[in-house]
Amino acid sequence: MKIVTFNIRGDFGIDGKNNFEFRKPLLLDRIGQEKPDVIGFQEVLPHVQKWLRDSLPGYTVVGCSRSAEYQDEAMTIAVRNETSELLGLEVFWLSPTPYVPGSRYENQSECPRTCAMAIVKNQEFPTPIRVYNTHLDHIGAQARIQGLSQILRQMEDDSDKLALPSVLMGDFNAYPDSVEMSPIQEFASLGLRDITAHLPTTFHGFHPGEKDDCKIDYIYITEPFQVKDVRCWDEEVNGVYLSDHYPICAELTL
Repeated sequence: MKIVTFNIRGDFGIDGKNNFEFRKPLLLDRIGQEKPDVIGFQEVLPHVQKWLRDSLPGYTVVGCSRSAEYQDEAMTIAVRNETSELLGLEVFWLSPTPYVPGSRYENQSECPRTCAMAIVKNQEFPTPIRVYNTHLDHIGAQARIQGLSQILRQMEDDSDKLALPSVLMGDFNAYPDSVEMSPIQEFASLGLRDITAHLPTTFHGFHPGEKDDCKIDYIYITEPFQVKDVRCWDEEVNGVYLSDHYPICAELTL
């Protein structure tokens, strides 16, 4: 099973030759070649989500925008119909009131944050899996800790109800050795393993090799997943990249 975390970069028209309209062909070509079974997108604006649905007819594309009016960015999950079936979807806000749309922690940015959890049955696997896709706050370190802890508590609760192999992925806006990642150790019972630990860079801001390059995107897995391969999609064509983040592609077996 091939799973991808992909910060698609919000389409705000401020990236010059890397504006979304110029990245579309490269994006579709790469997805068409790789044929991932599940893609977790971040920073998906409503018109981009519509474009994904229209442009990826072989996928079921689901997601809920984060504001109280269900506008703005969404944690979007795309499931390849030929190999997998979407059995369930839940979206919750990273906040003290997770089922109040647009809610957030007091010490974070003005942007609400969400997590989307999909239950997916791949035809090669004997059991469904859970996929959690998120994008933690870009300003508040404490909000990142609270948000990640909330997701991990939800993963514990979900596992108590029905234990399934699980994937946690997304843009955490935190370096691997930062305090914001400490909840992973606090919830050691989940057995999460970072299969992207060997990747030095996932964010490049359309200018790889400069000082702002860093690792802030992750894919964590639980047992009994095994890893066949993990790599970044790092190609560019005439200075045009897939995004300002490298999408991370993992091939997993059970």
